Amino acid sequence: MADKALRGLSGDFDRMYSHTGRPSVPPEVLLKSLLIQILYSVRSNRLLVEQLGYNILFRWFLGMSLEEPIWDHSTFSQNQERLIDSEISARFLSGVIAQAREARLLSDDHFSVDGTLIDAWASIKSFRPRDGQGDPPVGRNEKRDFHGAQWTNETHGSVTDPDARLYRKGRGKEAKLCYMGHALMENRNGLLVDTRVTMTTGTAERETAAAMVESLPGMHRVTVGGDKGYDTGEFVGQMRSLCATPHVSQNNTRRRSAIDGRTTRHPGYAASVKIRKRIEESFGWIKTVGMLRKTRHRGFEKVSWYFTLAAAAYNLVRMRNLGVVPTG
Repeated sequence: MADKALRGLSGDFDRMYSHTGRPSVPPEVLLKSLLIQILYSVRSNRLLVEQLGYNILFRWFLGMSLEEPIWDHSTFSQNQERLIDSEISARFLSGVIAQAREARLLSDDHFSVDGTLIDAWASIKSFRPRDGQGDPPVGRNEKRDFHGAQWTNETHGSVTDPDARLYRKGRGKEAKLCYMGHALMENRNGLLVDTRVTMTTGTAERETAAAMVESLPGMHRVTVGGDKGYDTGEFVGQMRSLCATPHVSQNNTRRRSAIDGRTTRHPGYAASVKIRKRIEESFGWIKTVGMLRKTRHRGFEKVSWYFTLAAAAYNLVRMRNLGVVPTG
């Protein structure tokens, strides 16, 4: 399935090849190597290159002979930047989704949305005033007193990862530097058909969900499931304006739900509320097997690129479990 998706990217890979200088790592081999890294939870490029030296399974997947020399890990990391500067991960995800559509695994009518936090590769100690005031750092791991400090993303920023934002999930939770990953799942088999990464804000989940629903092909009516965080009048109104029926869980705690009996009386609503929880399985896989509970990369572009590739890897595993056999 990976090879079939890669064949559709041949033109993009041809444009990445350099016609001057020493031969580098082929971009399709780079992408398949990163796919192995996700599928087998190899935690660094150095370890991945080391395992390619003796792991026959990895060499077979990459189409390498037993005698073929392995590149240095620093060369691998440098050439990796060519992929991140492109939209190859999104195109690869599209190729995987196309195979799922050919196998009739996708629903065109019923979807679910959700978001999750991705811890940034930056310490809370790196969160400092943007105007440069305050005590300068002393040593590599200096002590800092956080009691009584008033921090906001408008006045402070991380010097390690400037794109990361300070955010806390709810009351009583600790604030962390993080990004927010979003996914749109079709409800038939739980495959991810769209992914996004945004800065963390209180409205990012609903805004991104509306953007992903708007990008769905076709003009027919669909249903969109979600948790209680999507139960707001603004989001429900957006969904209805996009020809989508909001099947979000009702939030009746000390407030009135934006979803009334016109929606909840239908049996499809109960089914959507139950099935939408499956999207948490994809987030769990991406964070544990895909190693994105805490990203190993810095910067919005890199985190977004790897999140998309991890979603494609999850779809491949899910499709294999569903018994998909690629043809052609």
